[in-house]
Amino acid sequence: MPNPAFPRQQGARQSPRERIKNFEPVVEGFDEKTALLEAQRCLNCKNARCTAACPVNVRIPQFIEQLLKGNVGAAADEIMKTSLLPAVCGRVCPQENHCEGACILNGRFKPVAVGLLERYTADTARNSGVLKPPVPGSPTGKRVACVGSGPSSLSAAAELRRFGHDVVVYEALHDFGGVLRYGIPTFRLPREIISKEIQTVKDMGVAFESSVIVGNTITVEELLKDFDAVYIGSGAGLPTMANVPGENLVGVYSANEFLTRINLMQAYKFPEVDTPVGIGKKVVVLGGGNSAMDAARCAMRLGPESVTVVYRRSREEMPAREEEVDNAMEEGIKFEFLTVQKEILGNENGRVRGIICTRNTLGAPDAKGRRSPVPVENSDFLIEADTVIVAIGQKPNPVIPKKTPELKTNERGVLVAKEGGETTMKGVFAGGDIIRSGATVLMAMKDGIIAAGKINEYLNDKK
Repeated sequence: MPNPAFPRQQGARQSPRERIKNFEPVVEGFDEKTALLEAQRCLNCKNARCTAACPVNVRIPQFIEQLLKGNVGAAADEIMKTSLLPAVCGRVCPQENHCEGACILNGRFKPVAVGLLERYTADTARNSGVLKPPVPGSPTGKRVACVGSGPSSLSAAAELRRFGHDVVVYEALHDFGGVLRYGIPTFRLPREIISKEIQTVKDMGVAFESSVIVGNTITVEELLKDFDAVYIGSGAGLPTMANVPGENLVGVYSANEFLTRINLMQAYKFPEVDTPVGIGKKVVVLGGGNSAMDAARCAMRLGPESVTVVYRRSREEMPAREEEVDNAMEEGIKFEFLTVQKEILGNENGRVRGIICTRNTLGAPDAKGRRSPVPVENSDFLIEADTVIVAIGQKPNPVIPKKTPELKTNERGVLVAKEGGETTMKGVFAGGDIIRSGATVLMAMKDGIIAAGKINEYLNDKK
């Protein structure tokens, strides 16, 4: 019988003192006993708020019910009816904003730990050999190219195979996974998990080609000569910089470069690997999102004396997951809230030596309803630093739009697309960061799934 009053189960965690010395996962997953205890807390709601709140509508009560029956393979099948990346989503999805945030147990009790249960289901089913990729539909003879290999393109590719179309995924880098691989640290998402999730998509018959820069190596127009449709899910790889004096000094990184060096190129293993990452004794990270938390926590693991996060609003306004902020604070990372960068200072050798900041107060809400920071007069102060990491946002890479005039963009550089991902170029669809300029893994997946449905309609109309 369900028992919602039973204490919410937690995965074992590395202590802060231990984990800042390594890049191993901070949180261990459930074992069978813990997973079953947590699954018993689910009320198996018939009108499941959790499923409705999930961007990809994972059948949460149904997969948990299968877990309770001891059928982990059937539980995985339930998840994979709508999501091909359960091991990824179980680790990095902001469940507090979606399924767990909508759980009926919120309030009097703590919500069911959906993320940890999804992670347990995916890992256990795969390790037991009972995780089976969905069966592709009957061959249609149609071919679709998916640009990028992040969560949006992977989801689109898998859905298109469900419809029976042939799919090729093109990735600009030498390895697959997009932002999952270059943006998210291993202590949140191990590399082998990404590879295994991608293998599931490969097992459906999706082909993958690396080191292909669409827009340079091959154009969208050329793709359309060989394919019946194109899906662009190339993400947002162009960093937004702070536009303050001193930003070109040695020791200033964009979060994109810093995290790519750490996560994709494994710079933390230098000199075992060929990619170094220079970091000093005092690190300052500018920003308050998940990328800022990832950059700060990666930097802390490289052994500096201090890491400080500078954010222009208060903690309540931070877009980063609360869990990640808590983890960063536990690991000894300092926070300067209501603070904005003004100038990066350099020494006689052109290297960073500090950053001048200004205190803020919160004024009237901006266009998105967030209270705008207002500088406090005569509040400038210096933070000593020899490394500055700018993590204040990113934009879509302009390579594809510049080489494809038929693809229109707006003032933010994102592709103009109708609901469902249809762009201004016939036969070309898009989703994820390339149309949002910033999306969670789940929202990118949702875009890919919806666009795949629209592409299928388009291909059927072409017949």
